[in-house]
Amino acid sequence: MFWYKRKGLFSLFAILLILFSCSPLPQQENKEGLLEAQVEELLAQMTLEEKLAQIEGIRPQDIMAEGKFSAQKCDSLIPHGIGHFCQFSSSLEMSPNELRDFVQQVQNHLMKHTRLGIPAIFHEEAITGFSTKGATTFPQQIGMGCSWNPELVRKNANSTRINMRSAGATFALSPMLDLARTAHWERIEESYGEDAYLTSRMGVAFVEGLHGDDLATGVAATTKHFAGYGAQNNNEKELYEEYLMPHEAVIKVGGVKSVMPSYGKYKGLAVAANAEMLQTMLRQQVGFDGLVVSDYGAVSLLYRGHKQAASLKEAAVMSLKAGMDIELSRPVAFPYLPEALEEGLIDLATIDGAVKRSLMMKARLGLLEDEPVIGQEGDLDFDPKENRQLAYQSAAESIVLLKNNGILPLNKEVKKIALLGPNGNSTQSLLGDYTYQSMISFWWSKKYDDNDPKLVTLKEGLASTFPTAEIFEERGCDWSAPLEAKIMTDGLGDDRLSKIQVMTQEGLPQPDLKRALKLARESDVVVAAMGENLYLCGEGRKRKGISLPGEQEAFVKELIKTGKPVILVLFGGRPQLVDELEKDCAAVIQAWFPGEEGGNALADIMAGKVNPSAKLCVTYPADKKRREVNYKKGYPNRELVQYPFGYGLSYTSYEYNNLEMPAVASLSGGAIPISMTVKNTGKMAGSEVVQLYVTTEGGKELQAIQLKGFHKVALNPGQEKRISFELYPEQLAYYKNQKWWVNGQDLLVKVGASVEDIRLAGGLNITGEETELPQGRQLFFSKVKEEKAI
Repeated sequence: MFWYKRKGLFSLFAILLILFSCSPLPQQENKEGLLEAQVEELLAQMTLEEKLAQIEGIRPQDIMAEGKFSAQKCDSLIPHGIGHFCQFSSSLEMSPNELRDFVQQVQNHLMKHTRLGIPAIFHEEAITGFSTKGATTFPQQIGMGCSWNPELVRKNANSTRINMRSAGATFALSPMLDLARTAHWERIEESYGEDAYLTSRMGVAFVEGLHGDDLATGVAATTKHFAGYGAQNNNEKELYEEYLMPHEAVIKVGGVKSVMPSYGKYKGLAVAANAEMLQTMLRQQVGFDGLVVSDYGAVSLLYRGHKQAASLKEAAVMSLKAGMDIELSRPVAFPYLPEALEEGLIDLATIDGAVKRSLMMKARLGLLEDEPVIGQEGDLDFDPKENRQLAYQSAAESIVLLKNNGILPLNKEVKKIALLGPNGNSTQSLLGDYTYQSMISFWWSKKYDDNDPKLVTLKEGLASTFPTAEIFEERGCDWSAPLEAKIMTDGLGDDRLSKIQVMTQEGLPQPDLKRALKLARESDVVVAAMGENLYLCGEGRKRKGISLPGEQEAFVKELIKTGKPVILVLFGGRPQLVDELEKDCAAVIQAWFPGEEGGNALADIMAGKVNPSAKLCVTYPADKKRREVNYKKGYPNRELVQYPFGYGLSYTSYEYNNLEMPAVASLSGGAIPISMTVKNTGKMAGSEVVQLYVTTEGGKELQAIQLKGFHKVALNPGQEKRISFELYPEQLAYYKNQKWWVNGQDLLVKVGASVEDIRLAGGLNITGEETELPQGRQLFFSKVKEEKAI
């Protein structure tokens, strides 16, 4: 039996529970029906003030005094409860136990000292793990995209779920599923890259890990930013077929119940107030039935930024009518809704719809149960041994070997290694945007602790992996200050940064160019650790270009002149131009922001303890112009590309053979089998990413080339396995005249190690007349399996 809201009153909900338990409906529909009945009963008893409280969010600092929970502030500021506490942990410096205790205090107050006793949702960022002090820091999402390993993404997200739930958090503003097709976009690092299929696969895996078996014990994922953020999204065909696909996949396949619209515009109208995007596209066409949450400040931005609303009141009305449900991160525009209601600018039914969706999310998360579980008792550890192992594996699988003239793996007899550059012994080289460390320092101007969790630098990794070698470390240059210049006390001395933080340089020695060059000449090999730090890439951090920052390129050229072999290691959140350096470097490694175990993973790759397996999830540009460069049209201007999509080197070699596939298939014939063998022909165990592409001559309704399947296969030396894909005709659906269609056509199926390194190909004639898909896309992914080769 359920008793209404801990008040001891027998509820209609108890009767409904008995009735629904006898229902023949499937279990999930049964549960959803029960939760909806509970929410309807609750909604019927709410005042307007209580309703509005549920569709607003605040910051934890708002109800704190002297760094601690304040019941008095709660009574004053949120007497009717609140919908969300926003980014509640990344702005605080609490230990895991302190954080859990704080959440329990707040929830206990809301459940006992507000009329309806409705708990709040505590939400946080999660693309690199739970963004809180002491939690495991995984590689940035662009690095995980290069792993091409959805199962690893799922495991990481599951560990994040466990951490968040143990602290009392139930909701994440992750994953970010925008397609990133230019390195100039400062948020490219948050993406899984440029491809809709790869991004969709990774996104679904992330959501499955975060949700767990049931949202009542999981963490609700939020797909963002809907849709086409960071790109030109006014081409309807491109928007639907590509930019929409990852969001649609996580909704239809992953069961996502939360969507965050972008700060951008669609057809000239801000997405936050765009009914065509939030109602027609999202709810009617995709079939989304969950919660739409605003990006921080996006509602007020309609008035203050986009200038598309004449007032904050109009901004609130516009967004709510268009399909927005909650205003985050503080109530700025929504408090004007009572006034708008009185003036007839909005009706109560529209407000009630948003409130109901907000309460349904809380119900799904188990927060409306009689005694909801808030956090986990006992001492909490947000970075246990198993998490660190996941972080290490993730870093090792995200690091891309771009060039190798044979110097790697390094000879075990190497005696002297010169580790030079600003990222050689800096933890900032490990940390992407929306890590806790980035959030607390960039947005809140507070220092983070390198040891909570322990962040392993490249210097530490090399020292551990090469214990008999001498490691000589020297910065040689700053990230963005001129060579041999003094550190500026008023910032970084670089006008490419939109926000300056003196703390970046605090405690660091003055770069010494002469000493760096001397060390290079005296060493067996030079490891040049270059690239960005957490202030040079990320939201709110713009740069003029994508070359190595400051004087780093000039510094590397000086190192090359010493005649010693130079291994260029590139840290950062985006591809950075190496067109003038690549030919003279002995090896080039793209490390991205590799997380807490980045130093160990890099060193083990250099030593050959780990065979690199990562493949680029973005096209690596060879040109500094601001333009989109991606593979979908087959690189008509090849000179603009340094390295192609799907590219990455290994210490072994792989051979593809025995392609088997039908020459003819029917639109109505179901899955099309495509299989091949892959053999490790080298002397080291490794993992190969087998990539399945489909191309069309002349394009017809499809883009020139599309990724339609992939599989990462582990092979010992001499081992051979057979990889079998099932390609579905529906995966070739296209958008035309506001409808989805499939059509018979001649295709070329290609299998390879990158979009350019095609090893096998075969013609495929799909027969059938153009056919509408009335329910839209439902099948997104090829099925794949591996088995021993016969």
